[in-house]
Amino acid sequence: MVNINFINQDIVYQAVKGETILAAARKAGITIEAPCNGVGTCGKCKVLIENIHGTNIVCEEGRHHLTPEEIESGYVLACQTKVFSDITVVYDNTAKQNKTLKILSDGQSFDYAIKRKVNKFFDGSKTIVTYEGVEIGCEVGNTTKELYGLSVDIGTTTVVTALIDMNSGEEITSVSELNPQSLHAQDVLTRIKFASDVDGLTVMYNEITESLNSMIADITAQTNIDPSHIYEAVYSGNTTMIHLACNVNPATLGRYPYTPQIRGGNNISADALNISPFGKIYLPPIISSYVGPDITSGVLVSRLEKKKGTTLFIDIGTNGEMVIAKDGSLSATSTAAGPAFEGMNITFGMRAGKGALERFEITAQNDIAIRVIGDVPATGICGSGLLDIVGELVRVGIIGVNGKFQNAQRGNYNVVLEEYLKEYEGKPAFEITEGIYLTQKDMRQVQLAKGSVRAGVEALLLSQNVSAENVDLVQIAGSFGYHLKAGSLINIGLLPREFEGKIKFVGNTSKTGGKAFLLNSDFRTYMENLVGKITGVELANRDDFDKLFVRALNF
Repeated sequence: MVNINFINQDIVYQAVKGETILAAARKAGITIEAPCNGVGTCGKCKVLIENIHGTNIVCEEGRHHLTPEEIESGYVLACQTKVFSDITVVYDNTAKQNKTLKILSDGQSFDYAIKRKVNKFFDGSKTIVTYEGVEIGCEVGNTTKELYGLSVDIGTTTVVTALIDMNSGEEITSVSELNPQSLHAQDVLTRIKFASDVDGLTVMYNEITESLNSMIADITAQTNIDPSHIYEAVYSGNTTMIHLACNVNPATLGRYPYTPQIRGGNNISADALNISPFGKIYLPPIISSYVGPDITSGVLVSRLEKKKGTTLFIDIGTNGEMVIAKDGSLSATSTAAGPAFEGMNITFGMRAGKGALERFEITAQNDIAIRVIGDVPATGICGSGLLDIVGELVRVGIIGVNGKFQNAQRGNYNVVLEEYLKEYEGKPAFEITEGIYLTQKDMRQVQLAKGSVRAGVEALLLSQNVSAENVDLVQIAGSFGYHLKAGSLINIGLLPREFEGKIKFVGNTSKTGGKAFLLNSDFRTYMENLVGKITGVELANRDDFDKLFVRALNF
């Protein structure tokens, strides 16, 4: 056995010789960010080993994620470093950094009447609480004015919880934070793999449950509302996130025929949440294995089935979930965009927190204009900044159709900009601001992510026999999507040029749709029926999908 002293956390863990630092940290209850689930591809689990030259460790892979200076100072990747002697590890928990994340909670909605399932009435001595007219509990005194619910958007990367007054229909407040599961596994596929055994599922379920209860405590402290007066929560999120939040093994979502264990359209117990002892959780109906209640909620508030002409609804994030509506006929699909849009697998990538470059523009005078979250020097690039950078470099010709950097002569752009083309670790790169680069490897990650989404868009258009120019409206949903620029999406080819002038950003419709489900019970039956009529487009079953994807890689 060997002792691993996690000095910042004041924990000494006794590990088996040959165990990795990451595995030991997880067993010790220490969260080291490893969004690739420890396979050595993301480079985010850097830790410092004190007096490294006097230790017995084996670093298997991932050294390319570290600079020569970092290696000399004693930095290693926790997931790739096996320990054979006592060591001292220095690691700054990212939870502090994640408190500065920029997360959108507002979204499009529509007017509707309140027809809730939960009701209360005072019988002269006590308050009776009913659900669908059936008594589920009683409370001392007259508490009829205290009737609250939660709309919870469980995203792959972020979580938003809104407190709703079910008497008035008003949203009182909302809070948001990083989904703690993303520190272990960034995207849906790695999360399915992580949670496919009992131990992994327990970690994932406990992480999200603790996070939700922390947010409930925050909300009720802010508003001075008794959490026992919260009677129902609506969970919106993709299919995998709903499985994990309900403590249901998602393994079948990771293998053909990708069958969900949960179908939605029902209530489950809210025992794990710190709300009313007779509280309930409603799960909106699931469209398919990879198109979940977050999109069901988006369809509801966007009223897609009622729109004339053709509307394309896209939620862009670690997944590209999308629905096309042609005169009331709906088809849906999902693509695995991967973590690049969240700043992961990018050399200087980071989440949208303090220090993240979120806006980039090359002006008519060939100057570079940037905006950084928190108005501080840039320490990295978040997803919206990444797409701005790539979009602008494609627009001016610094990046060619094939994704490679081009000199001014070949790219036909102003030679003034060529001074930003430099080398990073011996390879071509573009210096965005001092010490922050976009590398050729990053370009490949962007190509794969945007190619996946664009191929999904093309497949949906083909499924309804609609050409891009005949699309009337494109709605971009989600927290990440809201921070994007239409021009960047078109410049990089994530969306067709024909969509120019038709793009509308509708925000967090997962949350606003959840609120609608909470306040009007008619929507539950209505959407359960509508979801049954939505055609699922399985991209893996399309003979032409490979061709669509390869063609979509170009800028």
